[in-house]
Amino acid sequence: MDLFENTIDSSLNLLPLDGQVNYFGRLFSTQNANNFFDLLLSSIEWKNDEMVLLGNKIQTKRKVAWYGEEPFAYTYSNTTKFALPWSAELLELKNVVEQQTNDYYNSCLLNLYHDGNEGMTWHCDGEKELKPNGAIASLSFGAERKFSFKHIKTSQVVSLMLEHGSLLMMKGVTQSYWLHALPVMKKIRTPRINLTFRTILTRSL
Repeated sequence: MDLFENTIDSSLNLLPLDGQVNYFGRLFSTQNANNFFDLLLSSIEWKNDEMVLLGNKIQTKRKVAWYGEEPFAYTYSNTTKFALPWSAELLELKNVVEQQTNDYYNSCLLNLYHDGNEGMTWHCDGEKELKPNGAIASLSFGAERKFSFKHIKTSQVVSLMLEHGSLLMMKGVTQSYWLHALPVMKKIRTPRINLTFRTILTRSL
């Protein structure tokens, strides 16, 4: 696969302290990014996400999917999902992400946001199943959306726009000191697909 040439310095840490976030910019040409978006939209087994709040099960408009090299159990928002087997296109994208980040991932959580009315509030990815301080690589296709980090002690906010076909990586102690969010952007009328490649702990690790 031919990767898109860009001039972004991916070695630059976007966080001023307590963690590491690197933005690689666009990895794919517009045509290749469009092709992956269409393929993921049609081939992934999307389901409305669910969470349990005050004992009540709530279904979100946002859709999700969970894939991995084993049927890993992953629990968040008081619900548990079991990973589906890798698809060919996910393995292809995982390969690209691993080459760019020089890290290894055994699972991927995908989110489908239908438009800018759907987002994610402040949270951290600190689930017990995840490798402590492990890298999380976030690949974006579709609508360009703002992505923000907020330090849990100082409340300092760092934001950037995630481009169509771009890659962002969080690693180290980032999840311990920073929350992140995808703010609602009501003017956005088109969908976005986000793939977050992760490492789930296994007995061999």
